[in-house]
Amino acid sequence: IIRRVKPPVRAPNEEDKIKKDIQEIQDFKSDSIAEIEEFRIKFLGKKGLLNSYFVEFKSLDSTEKKNAGRLLNELKNLAQDKVEALKASSSKSSENIKINDISRPGDPINIGSRHPISVVKNRIIDIFSNIGFTISEGPEIEDDWHNFSALNLPEHHPARDMQDTFFIEKNPDFLLRTHTSSVQVRYMENNKPPIRTISPGRVYRNEAISARSHCFFHQIEGLCIDKDVSFADLKQTLEYFTTQLFGKSKIRLRPSYFPFTEPSAEVDVYWGLNNETDYKMTKGTGWLEIMGCGMVDPNVLENCKIDPNEYSGFAFGLGIDRIALLLHQIDDIRLLSENDVRFLDQFKSSF
Repeated sequence: IIRRVKPPVRAPNEEDKIKKDIQEIQDFKSDSIAEIEEFRIKFLGKKGLLNSYFVEFKSLDSTEKKNAGRLLNELKNLAQDKVEALKASSSKSSENIKINDISRPGDPINIGSRHPISVVKNRIIDIFSNIGFTISEGPEIEDDWHNFSALNLPEHHPARDMQDTFFIEKNPDFLLRTHTSSVQVRYMENNKPPIRTISPGRVYRNEAISARSHCFFHQIEGLCIDKDVSFADLKQTLEYFTTQLFGKSKIRLRPSYFPFTEPSAEVDVYWGLNNETDYKMTKGTGWLEIMGCGMVDPNVLENCKIDPNEYSGFAFGLGIDRIALLLHQIDDIRLLSENDVRFLDQFKSSF
């Protein structure tokens, strides 16, 4: 009887193992970062196959080392190239996914900032709102009555001069308002006392006296009409305002003249002389002029159909631009109208 005898199974030698691993590297594909990292550790990690082969490589004879060394270098280069290629491909794929992912957060947008005039205007509005003043607004193109006549300005008053006022060429009865007092007139015509209102807005003057002058600026004017309103009420209101805005309550009232108030006064606040800037702003006196004020002239009340024998009131007005220069230590008023982004960026913290 003839028996077929199977040849003994030959244990795979070092070269066969390396060739098998080379084939595995060539066949490996994945776009998963985790799988690629696992593949790298398996072949190129400190405890990976490549290092174990180099340990066994030392025990080979000189004949085996030649072929095994060549294969080991091939395995190492293939593994490194494969890992780099798969990582690059995976990052591009994930980037495309992110671009098309509508749930991703948007790119950060550099937000703007409040204009210093808006910042100061809002602060002043808040201060007077806390003591019951409402906000009233009116048109910037006004008629003669609301801008001049109702406010006790006679026909030939200097404020009506063409050098001060922008009149509408085709209709001189209309003009760009020179103060927000016109808003107060409209408010008194349509509302009965008691009245407490402030009127913020832009006003226009035809001025060309210096390079620093402008044809427009911003005002806030206040009006209070009620029974038994006195000059003491006006002073108390102004002290409250200066304390809240500047942190300084020491004020002084200097006699002045305005056609629509009687008596009239200029208001100074004691700024102090703490540094060189204070000396410059106050011309060495420590006092700084901030607004005009006075008791509403009875003629103005009559023009608005309010009985001056029953009601009295006070009014005040200040320039927002000037206050903004003071509070933010801005040395050139032209910066307020140039809208330079580099300048405005300094006021982001003032939102």
